Amino acid sequence: MISPLLKMQVQRQLKRDLGKANAYFNKQFSPPSVNYAVRGVKAGVAYLQQNEIRLNPVLLAENGEAFIRQVVPHELAHLLVYQQFGRVQPHGKEWQMMMEQVLGVPAETTHCFDTQNVQGKRFAYGCGCQTHHLSIRRHNAILREQRKYLCRQCGGELRWQSD
Repeated sequence: MISPLLKMQVQRQLKRDLGKANAYFNKQFSPPSVNYAVRGVKAGVAYLQQNEIRLNPVLLAENGEAFIRQVVPHELAHLLVYQQFGRVQPHGKEWQMMMEQVLGVPAETTHCFDTQNVQGKRFAYGCGCQTHHLSIRRHNAILREQRKYLCRQCGGELRWQSD
């Protein structure tokens, strides 16, 4: 459960960043809706057509202000770029410009938050050179024979190291 204070801080960050974009482009961007339904290791996701930002409630609660300063502008920038330029590369030059010039935030494409509490159960798989820890989704896909995964280092097929 996200505290009302964190939700208010998210809304303040959105309002500040929307104000910057409105002033920069001399127009009124449509404010996005926000929900807290992202699971797993993703910090946030922008849904362009719905003008919606979804945030990971666990990572938000654990990282507070740092999350709000990094992830909220990152996801908002995707929506602003879509409204201003249409469909472009997700982290392309338009998005980078929106992050750095308009919002004044470094254009980082990934977060560095500790994901131990959100990554879920991991399964050990081996190849010719190392052990890989796969998510339950990838593990189940292998068990259902829908997917095969190869090691990026040695090219060997990953094999489950069952207990």
